[in-house]
Amino acid sequence: MTTKTAATTKQVLGVYRPGSTHMVGDGFPVRNLFPSNELDERLSPFLMLDYAGPHDFSPTEQPRGVGEHPHRGFETVTIVYQGRVAHRDSAGNAGIIGPGDVQWMTAASGVVHEELHERDWAKKGGTLQMIQLWVNLPAKEKMSAPRYQTILDRDIPAVPFGEAGTVRVIAGQVGQAKGPAKTVTPVELYDVRLQAEQEIEMVLPAGHNVGVFVLEGTVLINGTAKVGEAELAVLGGDGERISLRAEGRAATVLIMGGEPIREPLARHGPFVMNTRQELVEAVDDYRAGRMGHLS
Repeated sequence: MTTKTAATTKQVLGVYRPGSTHMVGDGFPVRNLFPSNELDERLSPFLMLDYAGPHDFSPTEQPRGVGEHPHRGFETVTIVYQGRVAHRDSAGNAGIIGPGDVQWMTAASGVVHEELHERDWAKKGGTLQMIQLWVNLPAKEKMSAPRYQTILDRDIPAVPFGEAGTVRVIAGQVGQAKGPAKTVTPVELYDVRLQAEQEIEMVLPAGHNVGVFVLEGTVLINGTAKVGEAELAVLGGDGERISLRAEGRAATVLIMGGEPIREPLARHGPFVMNTRQELVEAVDDYRAGRMGHLS
């Protein structure tokens, strides 16, 4: 029995604290977990995790945030826990997301967008807390048409785990509950709320890389690895099962899993391609206006 459990449990490869801290625009004070910790290959298809806040903003008439900027070759996934964020892009998409909501933007061949604090929220001020992930695209999809998804809290199924907590399924599947996010490659994204001193066991596909990020509380993974607030545990692709236990008090956790993309990676700022020449072309296309602009 012991041998079987060891063979099917995903192993914790390491626990990481934020590798850098910086301000994105004037509205998103972020702690970066990767790529600053050089975890790209271990967590493929994920390219980046920025944790913004929790940070209190004073009221303002001019919404803070980050203005017009481009992306090509990947997807941005924004999950809001507190606050409200407005999005607008050159493909004509726009949306507002608040607590529990998710924005999934497939930049693909190229899009220009802005992300600002929602105007009415900015006028009142408040606490902002959110995560932004970058998800890589395979070479064959990097120059496909952009796509935008606003995924509201009410459309995300919440799976109860008895008295231990709940798992909101943003992407992937837990039991019969399927996440509403449409993904290009197989991805799991679970928003987990654990009650104090309670434990749940999750099953993710064998072969998928997995990251477990703790927003609040302290979590014991597989009975051995303790992960605190704003820390990231990286788990290997072998095995399927992981256990999470909230130590001392309730915990909020984001689980990200996905099938690795085993292709060359070339990145420069907001562009992620496969070759250096493709990066040059991306910069040229943006400067020439071929990714569009915001009016």
